[in-house]
Amino acid sequence: MAEQAHDLAPAAELPDRGGSFLFQPVGARQFVTPEQFSAEQRQFFRTGVEFARTEVVQQRERFADQDYRVLRDLIAKAGELGLLGVDVGEEFGGLGLDKVTSMLVAESQAVDGSWATTFGAHTGIGTLPIAFFGTPAQKARYLPDLAAGRKVAAYALSEAGSGSDALGAKTVARLSEDGTHYLVNGGKMWITNGGFADVYVVFLKVDGQRFTAFIVERGTAGFTTGREEHKLGLRGSSTTSLIFEDAKIPSPNVLGEIGKGHKIAFNILNVGRLKLAAFAVGGMKWSLRCGVDYAAQRKQFGKAIAQFGLIREKIARAAAQIYASESMTYRAAGAIDEAIGGRSDPSDVMAAIEEYAIEASIMKVASSEWMFQIIDDMLQIHGGNGFVSDYPIERAYRDNRVNRIFEGTNEINRLLIPGMIFKRAMKGEMPLMEAVTRLEQELADPRHFPAPMGRLAPERRGAEMAKRQFLFAAKSAATLGPALEQRQEVLAALADSAIEVYAMDSILGRTLVTDDRVELRDALCRYFCMESRERVFQRARTALCAVVPPEEVEAQLEQLGSLHRYTPVNSAEVREGIVPAVLEAGGYPLAYA
Repeated sequence: MAEQAHDLAPAAELPDRGGSFLFQPVGARQFVTPEQFSAEQRQFFRTGVEFARTEVVQQRERFADQDYRVLRDLIAKAGELGLLGVDVGEEFGGLGLDKVTSMLVAESQAVDGSWATTFGAHTGIGTLPIAFFGTPAQKARYLPDLAAGRKVAAYALSEAGSGSDALGAKTVARLSEDGTHYLVNGGKMWITNGGFADVYVVFLKVDGQRFTAFIVERGTAGFTTGREEHKLGLRGSSTTSLIFEDAKIPSPNVLGEIGKGHKIAFNILNVGRLKLAAFAVGGMKWSLRCGVDYAAQRKQFGKAIAQFGLIREKIARAAAQIYASESMTYRAAGAIDEAIGGRSDPSDVMAAIEEYAIEASIMKVASSEWMFQIIDDMLQIHGGNGFVSDYPIERAYRDNRVNRIFEGTNEINRLLIPGMIFKRAMKGEMPLMEAVTRLEQELADPRHFPAPMGRLAPERRGAEMAKRQFLFAAKSAATLGPALEQRQEVLAALADSAIEVYAMDSILGRTLVTDDRVELRDALCRYFCMESRERVFQRARTALCAVVPPEEVEAQLEQLGSLHRYTPVNSAEVREGIVPAVLEAGGYPLAYA
């Protein structure tokens, strides 16, 4: 195959849509990478990092003891610096900046899990429903105070009996006879910032049937918060229940349309998933620094444990996963900014975010699980010291566990990823069947398979074949028809394959257009792709074996195996292209500032 088929094309030549990475050649479309951050974006990041270092870290032990006055003070100071109003329009006291900047600010606050959760709940799922769906009067009433940090926001969706099944909520709102207010009874569970928030976005069932969002203020008659939950982690954040006993919520506090609360809930969860990925990038970098610092100082058998191969393997893998996570996160944020196109209308912003809902779910799953793996590996580097509270990695381990539950469990997101792909394909919005047809032609004549040359050619080929493995498995899964919806193990395997494809496509697309520190970037890319393509093959095989009749499995697996083509690499050699740079930097070696 000619090399030009794999050269990078100008962004304008290939219109981008959510999920299009599955069907376009690796590097077919340029996207935003950290190397392209503007001076203003980098300055916002530096401001956030400095605030977190000088204010948050210094007071961590105080709010860890549930001194929530400290958290309120920190939110107010963050507001003074403009860190709370990035997503809020200027006309309502915010800055109205792009999503890349918003993600950078989120990443900068990941020095502590409890603070990151408090900050994220306020700026994201707490404030944005009003910013995107509020009336002019609601925006004018609440947004200036929220953007300035004078008031704190919270988001209340879950109930004791309806977590993942959010639409199964039982809390009921009934309109009073005079139409001035709604009478609400019921309760909400696991509400971040619940104990000290001033403004709550709460989802209720009007007349027990119509799922609707409301704005509820602290001090509303009949509305109280429950006790603080005793949690495994995030002990410095507030998590309470909300209790409604004939609570009177004014009629003008309906947010959006009655019966359309699901539009708000699910679109805001997409935002939350994107933000969680950014927080995770920051958390990964912090954890790697902890591990590297300890490995450089701890001596066993007469030398620093950073010199041992298995420790260096953990360090290399962490750095490669961070590089991939950065690439995915800011690619998606940049794509959303491009889709918004400078428009400020909230409906345009929400449409752009919804377009990339597949990527949001992908990044939520990947970032939460990769961060946990990194923290786990860095704790392992600490040995027994990692298991005691004298070292901060112990707290990070506990704090991180909930990220696989937040913003829709990873199980739910694994069902959403292929579900959205198939649904868009059926609507003609995604060229799934055309791609399957091309794959069948390639399988009939392997000369049609891509054969990239030049820099990172084996990794590019591996990523191209991984896309085809996903398509091959998806084709077989589609034969189940409507029954596929009930085959969660198949959907999860397809989701995992799509996650790895997006990661490889993003890390390669970023690396191939960057000429700074080429050897390090290539090593990071090679190390990640080396492991990622194996995971794709394993998960595609799992999906295939679950749906193909027993008498056809062997033949189908043979065809799948023909798509698992790559050039093996010496993992120790690639590792040594990464670890010295990480040790020299004392952590992740590709800083923004």
